[in-house]
Amino acid sequence: MLELYHVSKVYERAERPALDDVNLRVDKGEFVFLTGPSGAGKTTLLRMLFLAERCSRGQVFLLGKNVAHLPLAQVPHLRRHMGVVFQDFKLIETRTAEQNVALALEVQGQGPTLIRGRVFDALKRVGLAHKRTHEVRRLSGGEQQRVAIARAIVTDPMLLLADEPTGNLDPERSLDIMDLLHDINARGTTVVVATHDPALLTRYRHRIIALQDGRVASAGV
Repeated sequence: MLELYHVSKVYERAERPALDDVNLRVDKGEFVFLTGPSGAGKTTLLRMLFLAERCSRGQVFLLGKNVAHLPLAQVPHLRRHMGVVFQDFKLIETRTAEQNVALALEVQGQGPTLIRGRVFDALKRVGLAHKRTHEVRRLSGGEQQRVAIARAIVTDPMLLLADEPTGNLDPERSLDIMDLLHDINARGTTVVVATHDPALLTRYRHRIIALQDGRVASAGV
């Protein structure tokens, strides 16, 4: 599903690399936690997997393609097979829940009939079909997070990346979100979740990739 070989990311004027000689592999259908303290490189790694960043050195294989030097014109096509849950949601607050979720399909050029059905199904899976016509700004933080997840899964992605998906939620809502991601994984989607919450790592017994100062400290089994 994804493989990194000797991957480093260096930003100009940074004191040290954001990622330093990272080697790791995630197989199809896995659920993997990416953990480490703030500044360890979790978000940089996810951005690289989403092709929002390019590595400075190394090789990145994603969904069977070497994307380290992938032409920009091919990036949108590869992203169609990925879903991303951003730490700050990146929702349009003045639009409804269903309008936000529909955007992921509209950029693919899908027709309105397919979009309506897929959006309703995605919101139903996250328990928000009854609030599909509500503006996002009128939803709670937990509900907004669910809309973000619905948007990420509406395209039926092969790979789902989530950056601190429970970072702004209380413990009960955090478990709800993690149970939802676990269900998505059970349906066949490979899931990579960045988190620094030890309670989640203890509750959900999935492989843990730990980063420290931009390097892989441990990669589980």
